[in-house]
Amino acid sequence: MASTKGLVLVVEDEPSQMELLSFNLKAEGYDVLRATSGEEGILLFQENEPDLALLDWMLPEMSGLEVCRQIKRSKDKSCHVIMLTARGEEDDKVRGLDMGSDDYIVKPYSVKELMARVRAGMRGRSQNQIGDTLAFGPITMDLSRHTVSVDDQSVAIGPMEFKLLQLLLNAPKRVFSREQLLERLWPENLDVETRTVDVHVGRLRKVLKTATDQEFIKTIRGFGYALDDGK
Repeated sequence: MASTKGLVLVVEDEPSQMELLSFNLKAEGYDVLRATSGEEGILLFQENEPDLALLDWMLPEMSGLEVCRQIKRSKDKSCHVIMLTARGEEDDKVRGLDMGSDDYIVKPYSVKELMARVRAGMRGRSQNQIGDTLAFGPITMDLSRHTVSVDDQSVAIGPMEFKLLQLLLNAPKRVFSREQLLERLWPENLDVETRTVDVHVGRLRKVLKTATDQEFIKTIRGFGYALDDGK
């Protein structure tokens, strides 16, 4: 399905909300896939590989959180996920982020704000990866050659630090908990502890420090880490 601006999957069981979202997304120039249940949403995701997904938290039978979890565990992990929910408590937001959502907006929401977040999600996804290259600020990763450079200066990087940086480059400014990083980087090893994540983050920081004084790996106190240039 071709589109000049991108393909958005909307998973929402309230007809009025679905119509509102679909109308505004199409007005912005996006193609829209519509699903009224979690199962249908996952099927459409697998068949079409959308650029962005808007997921209602409260869905019949399968929750939006579970849909998000399955999307983020799929081969195409680059789909930007925004959770739509009436739940505004901090613990609920943390649960959504823990499941892998990239953004979170509470109902009732401003359509103008939601469209701005969709644009930001699309922009971050498209600008971040060009062919076999990932980039953020002065950091460039060549996936085909397995190399990393900062301000055009090549840096030596270990295999696990490369995987960690690739994960962060795929979702700049998104906060990953230590548990999320552990699950993504060591999916088959249940014995690895969260402090191992801290060790590799420290090593990655040292690698980047060889080429720049700017701190790109931010520690989010009490939660985890994010790739952020502070802008």
